[in-house]
Amino acid sequence: MGMMLIFLLQAALLLKPSHAFQSPTFQRQTHRRSGINDYKTSSSSTSLFLSSSDIQAKLKAQMAKLQERDRASAPISPDDIDVVFEDEHIVVVNKPCGVLTIPGKEDNPSLNKAVFERYGSESGRMDKMVVHRLGMDTSGLVIFARTNAALRELNSLFRTRKVTRKYEALVCGHVAQDSGSIDLPLMRDYEYPPYMRVSTDEHQRALIALNQEEVGKKILESPKESQTEYVVVSREDMDGNGVSRLTLTSISGRTHQLNVHCAAIGHPIVGDTVYGYNGEAAANGGLDESALPEDKASAELQQAIASASAGKPMCVHAKSISFRHPVTKEDLSFECSAPF
Repeated sequence: MGMMLIFLLQAALLLKPSHAFQSPTFQRQTHRRSGINDYKTSSSSTSLFLSSSDIQAKLKAQMAKLQERDRASAPISPDDIDVVFEDEHIVVVNKPCGVLTIPGKEDNPSLNKAVFERYGSESGRMDKMVVHRLGMDTSGLVIFARTNAALRELNSLFRTRKVTRKYEALVCGHVAQDSGSIDLPLMRDYEYPPYMRVSTDEHQRALIALNQEEVGKKILESPKESQTEYVVVSREDMDGNGVSRLTLTSISGRTHQLNVHCAAIGHPIVGDTVYGYNGEAAANGGLDESALPEDKASAELQQAIASASAGKPMCVHAKSISFRHPVTKEDLSFECSAPF
């Protein structure tokens, strides 16, 4: 009975409205606002199927690599925290690149631990300060809760998308449009677990054959509608290679959304060793190169930029954050400059 229920739930993925599964072939649709584009996807003819045991083996190997990477989190002391704002309820901190937001299962060095040691929390638990996080390679603004009331309200604000976060990033190549909207649904990539990719019909169909008990429920989650807005700040030159400086607004806030969306329009983030050139995840956000827009950064350009940025931090920074104070209800907005 249990296996039949799992099968029916997986099969139900195929009955979702067509807008939830968009193309690996881009179609541009111009909004009424000049220069804004939606990147949609249409069906592909290629289907790839892996067994549950194959996926489990890949996931286990990759998770071991990620755990090893987390152990390299840079130590940060309470005195080294770059505090942007503090009161009795919340703390806003500018996180440096190379530091984990939370310690993980192995109690690695983290910003969370340093903030807790400096400020403490009403609950006496450092995990009860966390309301969102940034990846280890991403710098920028992070909010921590100090009181239980702040924790509850901040969780609600993030859940209902009432927190506005803007990021600054350098991406490979010159983005042609001055501004735009990337609207591509995301899913866990069973070919490159635990990473993300753009969801397509054939990748959803492949989930039907998988066993949740073997691959885990995250792999079998329905695709998540995801939207990123971008504005070109400048088109620059880095060591003789063209790059674009973008302001990115994550409307939906999905896991690795900015990385996948930038890669899926042919402009991966500079220094991204996962979703960028020859990275650990699927190339082009999981899309075929023929599906990318005409202004995409060439493989040669991406390779040159990857060589020039080797060993340097990824160029993405949580530059600004705006929200209503969880207790005083004052409208707050903070900004800090990118380190690149």
